[in-house]
Amino acid sequence: MGSTATRLGVSAALVAGQWIKGDVALEGNRLVSIGLAPAVGSKVVVSGFVDHQINGFAGVDFRTADESEYARACEALLATGVTRFNPTLYSSSIDQYCDALGVLAQVHRRPPSGAWALGAHLEGPFLSRVWKGAHDPELLVDPNPLVVERLLRAGPVDLITVAPELPGAMDLIADLVAEGVRVSIGHSDASASQCREAVDAGASMITHVFNAHRRFAPRDPGPAAVALTDDRVSVGVIADGVHLDVDTLRLIARSASDRMVLVTDAIAPAGLASVSWADRWERREGDERRVAYRESASEWESAPARVTVIDGAARLNDGTLAGSVATMDACVRRMIGLGVSSKVVLNAAGANRLRLGRSVDFVVLDDQWQVLDAYPEEHSTPVS
Repeated sequence: MGSTATRLGVSAALVAGQWIKGDVALEGNRLVSIGLAPAVGSKVVVSGFVDHQINGFAGVDFRTADESEYARACEALLATGVTRFNPTLYSSSIDQYCDALGVLAQVHRRPPSGAWALGAHLEGPFLSRVWKGAHDPELLVDPNPLVVERLLRAGPVDLITVAPELPGAMDLIADLVAEGVRVSIGHSDASASQCREAVDAGASMITHVFNAHRRFAPRDPGPAAVALTDDRVSVGVIADGVHLDVDTLRLIARSASDRMVLVTDAIAPAGLASVSWADRWERREGDERRVAYRESASEWESAPARVTVIDGAARLNDGTLAGSVATMDACVRRMIGLGVSSKVVLNAAGANRLRLGRSVDFVVLDDQWQVLDAYPEEHSTPVS
């Protein structure tokens, strides 16, 4: 260990899915030593959290955000342990998608401090109207190569949720994967056999399993059965205490422990103290995202929908869940609290990226799994 190394004062680090006891040292922005004696206290180091489905945060909606709002969201996300995230763009016109992707391209050229904004996750427009969830059905369309080409030219796209039963969806999936874009099955009425065909075509994830897709039945198990039994599929899980029952979460963890991917599906009010079971936030005059709070509840408008948050559940007026107000660190604590192995949960939150010699991209947690500090990788090159 060089003379310029700095020790963090921790008891262990999670490396390649295993706890390594001992302290950790950095030289500059690189991890140079793990397992140093003596171990110190009870803090631990784990890979920075990655949120692959997050619609907004800290009052920022990524569909309409400008660069300054991205900067605010990136700083706020870092405080929850998220060092990387896929801004999720949902229920928009094609023009709106393209405008939002253009802003994200600018963010990539001039990255703010805090969490890295990766390529977008497009949750739509190729979704089923049968399982639209909170999405505006008027903005959903069948797969169209010209639309795809326009979207991919507009800005960075990492992931697209697609309903594979739509006409032309299988060809779309294969074309997207060939372009380096990951495809997730979601908001879908597809049968299990259609989902397996989609996976054969290159789909590699399911969007918020057990939510907004064909229901599991003994002789018609639908997307969830494929997600939980096919080793090629990563399983997106919203562990906010609202979207999935605790036994459903345990079932997912047991069935797909190494493929589980924690996501928040957070909407813009998430991360605001006033939404997390408090009751006030200053209204900003003229802000299109008008916010008004009453005791134990909040309302948030993002045209054309109004979302009401009560006891941590975000819903439309008809009761449909509309994303969450969860934070990734809270999802981690909930899953570990259910008895799921910390190694499994932290892998699901951050994909075990911690390695010697790599640039920093990690989180320091206390013995209650609370975030004490977060070290995002430096933006030495544009995010890709």
